[in-house]
Amino acid sequence: MTRRPRIRDVAELAGVAPSTVSVVLNDTAGARVAGSTRDRVRAAAAELGYVPNSFARGLRTRRSGTLAFIGDVIATTPYAGELIQGAQEAAWEAGYLLMLVNTGGDAQLEERAVRALRRQQVEGALYATMYHRAVTLPEVLDGLPTVLLDARPVSGTATFVVPDEQTGAEDAVDELVRLGHRRIAFVRDLHDGPAVDRRQRGYESRLAAHGLELDERLVVRERSDSAGGERAAAVLLDAPDPPTAVFTFNDQMAIGVYRAAAARGVRIPQDLSVIGFDDLYVVSSELTPGLTTMALPHREMGRLAARALIAELAGGEPTGEQLVPCPLVRRGSVARPA
Repeated sequence: MTRRPRIRDVAELAGVAPSTVSVVLNDTAGARVAGSTRDRVRAAAAELGYVPNSFARGLRTRRSGTLAFIGDVIATTPYAGELIQGAQEAAWEAGYLLMLVNTGGDAQLEERAVRALRRQQVEGALYATMYHRAVTLPEVLDGLPTVLLDARPVSGTATFVVPDEQTGAEDAVDELVRLGHRRIAFVRDLHDGPAVDRRQRGYESRLAAHGLELDERLVVRERSDSAGGERAAAVLLDAPDPPTAVFTFNDQMAIGVYRAAAARGVRIPQDLSVIGFDDLYVVSSELTPGLTTMALPHREMGRLAARALIAELAGGEPTGEQLVPCPLVRRGSVARPA
């Protein structure tokens, strides 16, 4: 057979009606077909290499069995790929295929991509960002069930899955206080936003809970990269009364703290304890000593978001914010103060 096999070809080879082939290959619920007939139909389909036309079936049933994963730069980063992995696992377990689009933050590309996905009859979408921020969903998604991942909506009602960064920051401060630290600095990003605001809120709330006065001189704003972390740490370590511990907005800033400390002969953790945030595996485990940090639960976030979307497709209502804990990963950068 040189042309693509059709359902009638399978029916003829199996000696059944085309409707029986459709029932068997689509696993139609409640269909009464003998086991031997089912085996014969599947054998005929395998012999001919017949594959059901899922797109045509989707047009008939308005179900394609596919979900969209729309991200900005997630697919090109080694850090957040587990968002995709977690979502894919949950989708696959529920019988869905996940279709990925990486827009690079290009709004025009995003709109074209979403239109193309909708033409493919995707049933719902996960809208993900590289870091926790507030977003306005594009109008092209109107009417399509959508769950936000590592992002929150500027307005409207939607399910959005984000890391519990405030509790993560609280746990970081608790760890330092438990070891005896009282002068704990916070090196934060220059800009405000959901991620940095919640991490600072957690830092301040736990200082207050432990009866420690907030010293504004111990909160330093800088760019959230290693160079920014180094500049911030220089300010802190060169002060007359330097901190004994530093909590950084992310692991990249912690790299800069290590550099500034080394340049001044300050030993980590003997003279200065450091806790980061994110658990970037190419950073935190490779520093010497290894960086104690709060992990962003990317895989679990992806899994939870996909499950929430599938629940909405089954008739559930949007549930608003869903927080995922950020666990403490202990390595060698924290100790009791000298």
